[in-house]
Amino acid sequence: MRIAVLKERRAGETRVSATPDTIKKLIALKHTVAVEAGAGITAGIRDEDFTAAGATVGPASSVLSGADIVFKVRAPDTAELATYPKTAGLVALLEPYAAKKEAAAWAAHGLTAVAMEFVPRITRAQSMDVLSSQANLAGYRAVIEGSQLYGRAVPMMMTAAGTVAAAKIFVMGAGVAGLQAIATARRLGGIVSATDVRPAAKEQVASLGAKFIAVEDEEFKTAETTAGYAKPMSPDYQKKQAELVAAHIAKQDMVITTALIPGRPAPVLVTEAMVKSMRPGSVVVDLAVTQGGNCPLSKADEVVDVNGVKVIGFSNLPAHVAADASALYARNLLALLPLLTGENAAFAPKWDDEIVKASVLTRDGQVVHPALKDG
Repeated sequence: MRIAVLKERRAGETRVSATPDTIKKLIALKHTVAVEAGAGITAGIRDEDFTAAGATVGPASSVLSGADIVFKVRAPDTAELATYPKTAGLVALLEPYAAKKEAAAWAAHGLTAVAMEFVPRITRAQSMDVLSSQANLAGYRAVIEGSQLYGRAVPMMMTAAGTVAAAKIFVMGAGVAGLQAIATARRLGGIVSATDVRPAAKEQVASLGAKFIAVEDEEFKTAETTAGYAKPMSPDYQKKQAELVAAHIAKQDMVITTALIPGRPAPVLVTEAMVKSMRPGSVVVDLAVTQGGNCPLSKADEVVDVNGVKVIGFSNLPAHVAADASALYARNLLALLPLLTGENAAFAPKWDDEIVKASVLTRDGQVVHPALKDG
């Protein structure tokens, strides 16, 4: 199978979908790999590094010629799509919930489009879980970005001239990104607290040395389904929790929000009033800005100043750590590839496999995923 690795064309996207390490492994599996010239520069990978790994490097036209499958980080735009071979596979982060129009175009072009976001979070797919690999880095980078714009030091420092107090950092949401943010903030020496709507998160937060913040009444103790998901909370509980969080945020130096709901707008966690209650120099980092934001004041790829409080809305934090993000993403693709490969290393997806079923958006000229079908 011929695999084409293209340079990313979306503004601000610094990642690449293959690395010399994964290319060596792809070639060992009897695939051939062609990489567009300059594809890895922003991730710290030179063309000669790809060549040394066994790939051919050239312009996009030659890379795509005869390609069976295209590896990308982000979806192609209309102009790029027109250059793809008919009936090829496309594997990328396709933002599927907002891609009905795009999916119709991929289907019309004859592509088999595979959305990495839709790989199910089951045990056998852990090595393919792009959302987790990239969220880990986003959580880490959120603390770094917040610390850079925070007007004071993060750790406590004792000097002859006096003591510098440690920063108080509050992480909202204890999923993959949130837990990594907690760990990073702790490593930097911050006084860390966190909240989550799932009771099971309390132990995870405590294991990282942070304080758990929640109204822990009887309703909270049963606020999780047997499958591990949060149950809807009563209006009375929501009011009590909001009051607790508001009072806590007013004392914080940095707030990091991580709450995302697939296919739906992000829930508002930090209101304008909460931001204004924070002292000047404080920071809010909103990891959900691409889905409307956990803070209504955040704007995509901007730093908004609200009475001296900076609200950060960087939409692609993994791209701020391009080398590591690319390495993890490339390994996710490598792990998925056997499910898209048949005999003699040909492009032949295993259509009956639950992972393939969950992640394929288009096939045989049709949009096949239920989430993208009309009606």
